[in-house]
Amino acid sequence: MSTTTPASIPEVTHHRATLDGTELHYVSAGDTGTPVLLVHGFPESWWAFHKVIPLLAAEHRVIAVDLPGFGDSGTRPGDYTSSTFAESLRRLITHLDLGAVHLTGQDIGGTPTFRLAAQHPELLRSYTAIEAALPGFGLEQFADVARGGSWHVGFLGAPGIPELLLVGREREFLTGFALPAMNGTPGAVTDVDVDELTRVYSRPDGLRGTTGIYGSMLTEGDEIARLAAEHRLTMPVLAVDAGSGPFTSRTMHAVATDVTTATIDGIGHLVALEAPDALAETLLAFYRRLDA
Repeated sequence: MSTTTPASIPEVTHHRATLDGTELHYVSAGDTGTPVLLVHGFPESWWAFHKVIPLLAAEHRVIAVDLPGFGDSGTRPGDYTSSTFAESLRRLITHLDLGAVHLTGQDIGGTPTFRLAAQHPELLRSYTAIEAALPGFGLEQFADVARGGSWHVGFLGAPGIPELLLVGREREFLTGFALPAMNGTPGAVTDVDVDELTRVYSRPDGLRGTTGIYGSMLTEGDEIARLAAEHRLTMPVLAVDAGSGPFTSRTMHAVATDVTTATIDGIGHLVALEAPDALAETLLAFYRRLDA
């Protein structure tokens, strides 16, 4: 069984905001410097960045959000797509009066953050993609099991199937497949991490955000490709590759004009959990150059 007590760290404070009917949970740390907005992937929540946040907060105001339907954000019925997620992020930036942010998206957080960057470049100082692919630019191949893709991509996007098979078995799915398959660093994922991720995915309708965004990503390739063609990113972009190979840097070069690339070797896919020091150093160096 999972613990019912949310995990936290001393450096953050927890907040809730209801924006156009969508309840978002987020944490904040640091009170000086330019703002950084961190957006998680799967199987994650804001907690994915809990080792990175204190390192960034020494120089920045840091916000890490639970996407709708993830973590401790709301799970009421509605649309859970990369488009609605991007709009929730836009509203959060406006609600907090952050001004232009260093926006960072990891894994499936890459699609809504890319949408936000393309549609509202005035809200960004920079955009960072970490181990992130985009529909229309190769993400679909990760669902193609006949060509080496992973079965979980299509499975999680199949309407009703994840709820039918995973509810009550969230810990077994996380520990038996998801986390071991994505983690390449022994000891990086702790019992505390497993307890926290099990807790949030075990909530009533705790898979709603996951199934929604996976389902949307598998159908929006043409739309994302058109968006990228019409709104090529012109802000500074950082592409961070790790255990999944160079697909993030290839993708960002296809959709942006000013791309810096970085590779963190010797780890798997869960960059913020596996290599928090290296990731923080990479991000801070990028931010310092731009803020200077």
